[in-house]
Amino acid sequence: MVEINSVGVIGAGQMGSGIAHVCALKGFKVGLHDTSPDRIEAGLATINGNLTRQVAGKKISEEERVEALGRIHPVLTLDEFGDYDLVIEAATENETVKRKIFSALCPSLKPEAMVGTNTSSISITRLAASTDRPERFIGIHFMNPVPVMQLVELVRGIATEDETFDAAKQFVARLGKTIAVSEDFPAFMVNRILLPMINEAIYTLYEGVGSVDAIDTAMRLGANHPMGPLQLADFIGLDTCLSIMQVLYEGLADSKYRPCPLLVKYVEAGWLGRKTQRGFYDYRGETPVPTR
Repeated sequence: MVEINSVGVIGAGQMGSGIAHVCALKGFKVGLHDTSPDRIEAGLATINGNLTRQVAGKKISEEERVEALGRIHPVLTLDEFGDYDLVIEAATENETVKRKIFSALCPSLKPEAMVGTNTSSISITRLAASTDRPERFIGIHFMNPVPVMQLVELVRGIATEDETFDAAKQFVARLGKTIAVSEDFPAFMVNRILLPMINEAIYTLYEGVGSVDAIDTAMRLGANHPMGPLQLADFIGLDTCLSIMQVLYEGLADSKYRPCPLLVKYVEAGWLGRKTQRGFYDYRGETPVPTR
């Protein structure tokens, strides 16, 4: 079985920086790549900020913070991943983008290296087929925010070998996360259940059944959810929510997964949630204000 000691992460955004963070804390050598040095620097700054918060909360020591940062290395080109044991793709939830990354990445990897994807909805079998090593390819779906959330969905493609699956299980266990194994169906388990709920909350808003505030308050206090579904959609990113609903709708051909037209409209407007300062809430002031 492949022994994983070094982990490459492609994508220094919210998910990629979180994956790099938890891997570095657990002693892995980590390479962090993105499309520009500025994006890598922004990812490293996010990681440092989150580690600093963990120190303040007495979850880790200052020494652990410094050591973890020292294990993360900026990787400017994909061919620098040549000696890594596992490379995890955490780019935007777009199949074309992911396929291009794998096509560019694989020629540089050593033969025994594993490739993982953090996709939250796209077929593992289909993505694996765009690589030169489908038997060493697996879905490793972390939850957001990665340093806080305990679950990782492991998803095998049709060609994923037992050795790859076992190595991935050991890797996730070393991170101190809990594994849930999902079959390779659109959106897997968590998002197959969660995103239709969010989409239904958007329909409830779209049809005028309740306001943003009323819907979120109802689900927080009526269903004991830690945050309302529209607040959660803003946190996930409305573009990501739409992408997952489109994968469900196209992959399962069931009208119950049709993305709400209001969700489409917000994405078309560029109101993607927290990351753009506007979504179902406006985050430009001191406190978030509902936009509808």
